[in-house]
Amino acid sequence: MGSLVRNFFIALRQIFIGGRSYYLWIAFLSLFILLGFSAYIDQLNRGLITTAMRDQVSWGLYISNFTFLVGVAAAAVLLVVPAYLYNFKPIKEIVLFGELLAVTAITMCILFILVDMGQPLRVWHILPFIGAMHFPASLLAWDVVVLNGYLAINGIIAFYVLYRLSIGKEYSMSVIGPLILLSIPWAVSIHTVTAFLYNGLSSRPFWNASILAPRFLASAFCSGPAIMLILFQIIRNRSEVEIDNKAIFKIAELIAYAMAINLFLLGSEAFKEFYSGGIDSYSIQYLYFGLHGKTGLVPWMWAASLFNITAFFLFLFPKTRENFTTLNIGCVLIIMGVYIEKGMGLIVPGFIPDALGEIYEYSPTTAEIIVTMGIWAIGALIYTLLLKFAVPIYTGKLRFETKER
Repeated sequence: MGSLVRNFFIALRQIFIGGRSYYLWIAFLSLFILLGFSAYIDQLNRGLITTAMRDQVSWGLYISNFTFLVGVAAAAVLLVVPAYLYNFKPIKEIVLFGELLAVTAITMCILFILVDMGQPLRVWHILPFIGAMHFPASLLAWDVVVLNGYLAINGIIAFYVLYRLSIGKEYSMSVIGPLILLSIPWAVSIHTVTAFLYNGLSSRPFWNASILAPRFLASAFCSGPAIMLILFQIIRNRSEVEIDNKAIFKIAELIAYAMAINLFLLGSEAFKEFYSGGIDSYSIQYLYFGLHGKTGLVPWMWAASLFNITAFFLFLFPKTRENFTTLNIGCVLIIMGVYIEKGMGLIVPGFIPDALGEIYEYSPTTAEIIVTMGIWAIGALIYTLLLKFAVPIYTGKLRFETKER
């Protein structure tokens, strides 16, 4: 145990080693983290009045980012299945970096929940043994369990694999095999439970759709892998990690299938809402066409639809899917399209119109935007440091002697 701890800290030193561009990147992220922390301290002192959230629209930019990032975390399963279950070698060689991204995304999810709370110290009320989780009756308690459980599963798998690589040995499937099998339904559960949180609010008809959970999963398997594809190219270009084009193109192919399902489900839901009409369709009318002259989200939603459809066709055809210029354009379009659709396009319309029939157009304040940027900077910093820790071990530059036989 003593040697394990010593070796861990030796490997940890790698995060302090880097060139000029590395330190400039860390300084750049640190600046946004400090700005975000400053804005959050002001929010903590003055309360949520610093945000644009009000009684009419009580969830905003923070919960929008939380919903998007849950999908990014869940998308790691898109690498786990072909890598571990089907032993597809090109993806098996990079699945570790997907698991580290899942750890990062879940950490960011937790941070967004904390900043959305007016009194974050009251989080102890939902902690097991200390507070009252009301498990299994409370869906919020389920969300706490699945998010933290998924964080633990991916963290254990990633660091066990790194440990075995650090001593020059293959990881044992008998050790992590059960966790890998567990991670697959668990990845589905984190986004399913999030969807059920919205489904369970019966007074918000916009979210009372039985296909919300599969829509969440389909969009997750688009945006998460799109982020991974960009990160894999950066990792390949900035380090000695070898990533086969076959892995990138296979993930891109899977994105095409997921986006097709996502667009089909979205179209089905839009048809049901618009064709049936009635008061319950006011939310989606506001989203796509505006309501009583209020059109704050209309241009954003039509842009998101255009982004997603364009990206679908770019990923559908092998000629554009296997060209890195069009591939990267498609990835950026998917990230932006899903971010808008699953973020503000999902959260805000659920509150419009309010219980009194009023329309309050929510638009995030500068403080909310700065706090959000700070959390994204924290996520980028966490992933950067995890890579600095993992890459030397992954590439074989860092090895430790062991007495293990």
